[in-house]
Amino acid sequence: MPDPALARSLLPLAARLSDAARAAILPIFRTTAASTPQNKDLSGFDPVTEADRASERVMREIITAERPDDGIEGEEYGSTPGTSGLTWYLDPIDGTRAFVAGLPSWCVLIGLVKNGNPILGIIDQPWLDERYVGVGDEAWLDCRGARTKLKTRDCPQLTQAVLSTTDPFILTPPERGAFEHIRATARLTRYGLDAYAYARLAAGTIDMVIESGLKPHDVAALFPVIEGAGGVVTDWRGGPAQLGGQIVAAANRTILDEALISLRRSAL
Repeated sequence: MPDPALARSLLPLAARLSDAARAAILPIFRTTAASTPQNKDLSGFDPVTEADRASERVMREIITAERPDDGIEGEEYGSTPGTSGLTWYLDPIDGTRAFVAGLPSWCVLIGLVKNGNPILGIIDQPWLDERYVGVGDEAWLDCRGARTKLKTRDCPQLTQAVLSTTDPFILTPPERGAFEHIRATARLTRYGLDAYAYARLAAGTIDMVIESGLKPHDVAALFPVIEGAGGVVTDWRGGPAQLGGQIVAAANRTILDEALISLRRSAL
């Protein structure tokens, strides 16, 4: 079960990880090094930059030095098992394609998981100086020296919702059909935001995010932020959200239930 006291005690460390990642990434953003990534996918294009690797390396170094018994799961350097029951899930740059394109919608994701349950999450956008934090039953945004409580929008029905997914073309045909039905119902749809869409859901400017094919490091940081802001996250059947796979995040249960009517048809 979630452990707010433990999570809060580790917030200073999580903030230091975020600061270290910022320091590693920002000198590279919008430079030639950022715009000339390597490809780590033999059959397609999955970009990785030195900023991705430097960000994860520095976060791993801090965790290893200060919490050697904790596990680490990172996108670039894989799994380091732990014995404490705590695992840090690191996505050093979520949205590398946006990073390569010079767009400020990429984020650093830091999720702390205890025995399979996310208990602390940080979604950090260094270029905009926006840090979204979730722990226990609260979430907040630290931006330019000010702290603001995060609260999802009171969206009464799906026809008034702002919807997002990163890329509808990575969905399978059945998944895309379900998404298209919801897109046709929602008031407005935006694409290409990666984890930043979930941050803005917590902040009350987006009402629903629907995605599939996610990995644990993509989502572990998101759940505490969204739930701490009053939102809800489930799988496409409406069951408890897993660390990956098909995820739907919503501002409230009312519009989630409307969307699940379509999503269940292509749920895995």
